[in-house]
Amino acid sequence: MKGKMKAIKIILSVFLAVLGACSNPKPASVAVQAKSEVKYTCPMHPQILEDHPGSCPICGMTLVKKSGQASEGAGISLNTVLEPVNSSVISTVNAIVPEQKEIQTHILADGYLDFDAHTFNNIASRFSGRIEKLYIRFAFQEIHQGQRIFDIYSPDMVTAQQDLLYISKNSPQETGLLNAAKQKLLLQGMTNEQVNQIVKIGKPFYSLPVYSPYDGHVHDVAHSQMTGTTETKAVADFTNNLPLTIKEGIYVEKGQTLFNVVNPHRLWAIIKIDRSNIAALKLNLPAKITLPDLPGKMLDGKVNFIEPVLQSGDKTTRIRVYLDNMDHNLKVNSLVKAEIQTGKINGLWIPRSALVDLGRTQIVWLKKGAAYRAHQVSTGLANGNEIQITKGLAITDSLASNAQYLTDSESFIKTQSHE
Repeated sequence: MKGKMKAIKIILSVFLAVLGACSNPKPASVAVQAKSEVKYTCPMHPQILEDHPGSCPICGMTLVKKSGQASEGAGISLNTVLEPVNSSVISTVNAIVPEQKEIQTHILADGYLDFDAHTFNNIASRFSGRIEKLYIRFAFQEIHQGQRIFDIYSPDMVTAQQDLLYISKNSPQETGLLNAAKQKLLLQGMTNEQVNQIVKIGKPFYSLPVYSPYDGHVHDVAHSQMTGTTETKAVADFTNNLPLTIKEGIYVEKGQTLFNVVNPHRLWAIIKIDRSNIAALKLNLPAKITLPDLPGKMLDGKVNFIEPVLQSGDKTTRIRVYLDNMDHNLKVNSLVKAEIQTGKINGLWIPRSALVDLGRTQIVWLKKGAAYRAHQVSTGLANGNEIQITKGLAITDSLASNAQYLTDSESFIKTQSHE
């Protein structure tokens, strides 16, 4: 009996030892393996991967934990889950780090082509009369300097010519009166050849030819100018001026503008610049102009003029880039895209998608363990799809690559300082 009891005690001891071993496992090898799965990388050189903290062998920067690891989400605590959603979000969205670099900054903007207003020249009547013959009839008709454009009958000019003929026939020795009569005709628009021809043939011109003093394309003028109003108004819309207002047989007044001549060889690009880029805008900055209607064509220019005022109802600033159009390939009112080089700047840059602009406040979602927390930053220049961070971020910080994706309601986002 004693031997039997002794055997039972031995069996119970072995059973309790096995049970205790199962209730207190010590998977040392598993712990070591989990620890070795944590990787460290360099923010500037992501190809560097180490299983322990340290410095980057390329640039010497402190290594940081590689984002998106399984161990990062393993330690989600109840306090993290219960944090307010307006300041903290648990998400598996990709994390990125800011980049410290020097980049070539530029401004991208849209605009359109227009005539260079410096080339606008008006042809006005120097005396009152009736248009007898018109040699130009349509808008955009090309004319050249010295080309005959119309003939006009003017009673005042006929009288002045008769005065010259009377003096030249009856008092040729009165050189003063003779020169005064010639000068009067010259001041009213006649040429020296025409004045000498009057004296030579002894007859006045009842229909005087008028010649163009400019080269360019003919455009009509506003209807209010044609009716002789004293108020000078802008040239009418070019696209609606196919037939000219001036017709044969109509009467015109002295000083009345008849045509507007525009030089088609010179245009300017009107570019609208967003107000966020005004600080970087300066005169003579190089600009590259491309046209969607002419793929592959690029024009080089510079910022020639910056308008000092904002247009009514428009929050952009307009600039002008002067362009040559000697081959007539450029068409007025064509849409253009401009890239204005503003220089180089060294700073901390993040993608625009990583920032949420709340108006007076800009935030990013900073990665803290398994959660993202709203964090206020200050921004500088915007360059394409990147934006400069001037305050609030370090190069070792991790942040959400898509800040808008984590934003539930912009009106209720709160940073740690509750601003």
